[in-house]
Amino acid sequence: MKKLIISLHVSALFLLVACGSHNEEKTEQVKFTATSVLRMDTVATRNYVCQIRAHQHIELRALEKGYLQNIYVDEGQFVKKGQLMFQVMPLIYQAELQKAQAEVNFVEIEYQNTKQLSDKNVVSPNELALAKAKLDKAKAELTLAQTHLAFTEVKAPFDGIMDHFQVRLGSLVNEGDLLTTLSDNSLLWVYFNVPEAEYLNYKTHATEENLLKVNLLMANNQQFDYPGEVKAIEADFNNETGNIQFRATFPNPKGLLRHGETGNIIMNILQKNAILIPQKSTFEVLEKKYVFVIDANNTVHSREITIESEMPDLYIIKSGLKENEKILLEGIRKVKDGDKIIFHYEKPQDVFSKLSVYVE
Repeated sequence: MKKLIISLHVSALFLLVACGSHNEEKTEQVKFTATSVLRMDTVATRNYVCQIRAHQHIELRALEKGYLQNIYVDEGQFVKKGQLMFQVMPLIYQAELQKAQAEVNFVEIEYQNTKQLSDKNVVSPNELALAKAKLDKAKAELTLAQTHLAFTEVKAPFDGIMDHFQVRLGSLVNEGDLLTTLSDNSLLWVYFNVPEAEYLNYKTHATEENLLKVNLLMANNQQFDYPGEVKAIEADFNNETGNIQFRATFPNPKGLLRHGETGNIIMNILQKNAILIPQKSTFEVLEKKYVFVIDANNTVHSREITIESEMPDLYIIKSGLKENEKILLEGIRKVKDGDKIIFHYEKPQDVFSKLSVYVE
């Protein structure tokens, strides 16, 4: 009787283990989910490192030699067009102007006297012409002296923001010495490099009437409030990198961005008939991307794929997969090449509806 009870306990134990194994196997099996690749028109997002430049950024240099007598602005100050910024000591140039003015007055009197004599036929026409030439020369020298005096004042050529000073009050400056730089940041020119293939995609779909819209991701990973437009492309490709430089123009009404900053351009490019798969269906081996493809016998085979571009939660496939091929979506860490599985199939439309994808 005691042996019978032990036997029943052992049988029950085997039954429980068997049921547990069966349930565990069933649980393991239902974790496998498969889907298919999907071909559709979509918009791929590209990121490019960029350099931010003011659309007007110039160096202000001394036009005359002399001591820096006055500085009327401060570093970082916003100045208006025509505002006086620097003045080189003007005394020498004022004296030259007075001398030139006196010479004009003297020659003017000579000319008038010669003209009166010419009207009475006392002097020849050639003497009158010579007097007129002397007067014109004196007036030209007066204009030159006025220009030199004006050059002692450095005025803002446009509205902008001052940079730091390269000279200080009282410094002796020579003609051409750098005083400071001035930036007009109301519009920004943002430069970034684009590979040849993506350039061709852009040129295929962009027109003069429909300029490519781009966004700017700032250095703090925040998106700039105002979108930009690609308005210029360089003439030639860089043979060493295979890239060509684009220039996007951004409005900067709040003056948030400054000349010399960096960021990332976010460009959306239309992809016709793109083959899409979820990123989570892929795995990586030695920096190469793979998926598990399921054949007609429900056997999985690893296959290398080439990624054309990356989107949030998705990859656009360049090669390695065909339309309607089934791939393992979940459980890829629990299988190996050649395993036969039981899986649950989900339509790609249902899978993609839970992911980030833009459908054109």
